[in-house]
Amino acid sequence: MKLNILLCDAFTGVLPSFIESYQSMFYTLFDSVSKDMEYQVYDVQKGQIPKEIRTDELYLIPGSRAGAYEDTLWIKELINFIRKAHEVRAKLIGVCFGHQVIAQALGGVVEKSDKGWGTGIRTSQIVLPEAKKFFPDGFMNMHYNHHDQVMELPKEATLFASSDFCPNEGFIIGNHILTFQGHPEYTKDYGRHVIQYRAEDEPQAVKEEALKSIETLSAMGENAARWMISLI
Repeated sequence: MKLNILLCDAFTGVLPSFIESYQSMFYTLFDSVSKDMEYQVYDVQKGQIPKEIRTDELYLIPGSRAGAYEDTLWIKELINFIRKAHEVRAKLIGVCFGHQVIAQALGGVVEKSDKGWGTGIRTSQIVLPEAKKFFPDGFMNMHYNHHDQVMELPKEATLFASSDFCPNEGFIIGNHILTFQGHPEYTKDYGRHVIQYRAEDEPQAVKEEALKSIETLSAMGENAARWMISLI
């Protein structure tokens, strides 16, 4: 099974020494649920976009420090790719920024939320019965690191998870698009790193609550990964 990662940020200067690369966290995640994975990375910020869109492969758009609404060439090209992939019903996955830019590309609305920084591990409720195949207890715990949110879903989208902090935690379109506001690829160590060392301007109370969530909750990244590979 081939996973094409459309890298939208290498997070240079952000990653700790124990993380080889941002994409390596996805390798670890998917290798934990499948022994038959092949990976290819495209650096979208450098103009690398798949020239051929195959319906028997997965295309994953991960996180970025950019905003889905920004007027930059690489985001415009990515949005064009998303629309083409949707037209041919290619298997498309969005994570954090990926979730947002897929929504933006297909008619949704993305904005910076007045609720502030979403971080740590957050619990959302599963609101779509078919999603309970992968989250059977009816809730989803996921690592988060975002200020932007999807404020309006695309008309074709069906919501599968929601929380008070972020009403649109994830959506599907047909049987070919699946998105998560959260980060299934994050580990507890990396989640702690993001909170402790890469958010100097954020309120201390928010950091403390986020760190507490990491110690008391277990993220369900593997559940999300199993759903992702089930698209093929």
